[in-house]
Amino acid sequence: MAFLPFYIPARKQLKIVIVGGGYAGIAALTTLVQYMPDAEITIIDPRMHHLKITHLQETFRYPLSDFLVPFTALGQRFGCRHVCAELMPDEVTLQQWQNDKCITFDDHSLPFDYLLIATGAPAKGLVNHDSDYILDLNDFMETAGSELLSKLLTGQGDRKDPISVIGGGATGIQFLFEIVHFLQRHKFENKLRLIESGERVLRQFPDRFAHYVQSSMTELEIDFCPDTYFRGQQENIILLEEKNTGRRYELPSSLSLLFAGKQQGNQFTANAFGQVIVNHRVLPHIFVAGDCSHYQSFGSNALTAQSAVRKGKLAARNILRHSGLLKILEPYMHHDIGYVVSLGSTDAVGWLAVENNVVTGIAASVIKEIVEAQYDLLLTGIDTYLI
Repeated sequence: MAFLPFYIPARKQLKIVIVGGGYAGIAALTTLVQYMPDAEITIIDPRMHHLKITHLQETFRYPLSDFLVPFTALGQRFGCRHVCAELMPDEVTLQQWQNDKCITFDDHSLPFDYLLIATGAPAKGLVNHDSDYILDLNDFMETAGSELLSKLLTGQGDRKDPISVIGGGATGIQFLFEIVHFLQRHKFENKLRLIESGERVLRQFPDRFAHYVQSSMTELEIDFCPDTYFRGQQENIILLEEKNTGRRYELPSSLSLLFAGKQQGNQFTANAFGQVIVNHRVLPHIFVAGDCSHYQSFGSNALTAQSAVRKGKLAARNILRHSGLLKILEPYMHHDIGYVVSLGSTDAVGWLAVENNVVTGIAASVIKEIVEAQYDLLLTGIDTYLI
């Protein structure tokens, strides 16, 4: 068994339920198996596969299947069980589960020693998403980007109206650049425009990020509409509003792709060790990790895959420590060590070690590939993350 500081096992086998099979849930799974191979682990997730969601923009180059890992494969690899169900518990439910040490839903009754909630954060509510001319991140989770756009653009015949991307955050920017290269490769004549409610893109990052990205957008003839609100998409028309004046206007648009970010509500508060806090009381056998968690600690609560993985691993280690003889838990102290935004297959912008250390071009792309390879290794059971 691998060495875990301050962990003296009291039991050889624990029953652990993980609600959510995203980055945090999978990081917890691999960590639990590393230190307690005989643990009885159940993952509850509504999908049949783990999705590497940070790769979705790459489905304009690769099949969606490249970024799906079936839970059946993870079950064979790590000895876990998958239950296909969607659970969105609230604090009252968690309190009941803590008291009962059992989760009951549909025809399932799952007793547990420890429970980890890792349900993630949903995308922000989108306006008029019942329109056939609006896509969001959920659509790309079901169908590859290349297939979606090819079908929609081919079906519009001779019209060559621009494609509108809504949201200048990391997700919107990564999709924007993959789409422009996709259009070039496949000889589509549609132009691209970016709609952003702020005055620049990537507002959560240093100014140099925006300067680099907006310069690249100009070279690729991508129109930029800053300080502009999206108000809807109709057939061949996008409805916009100027942020400063309130003036509403229309532009030709074949479709709108909305990347409004994640909802920061519906998060569970946890102490510095990852245990859920309800009504100022710690639930000692229920932990939380990933985007649905806010830790009361000095560590990063950013809604990123990096933070999700670190929280998942820490929660797993603390579950084992809490089950042991000493019960000396580890506080969450992780700070993001870098962030890279992809601008297609050969370009990127990011920071490393400190935010002012901005890296661009091929060097940034290499950093991103290294980080992604590290997670791919984790999925095979090889942990290269530092504690």
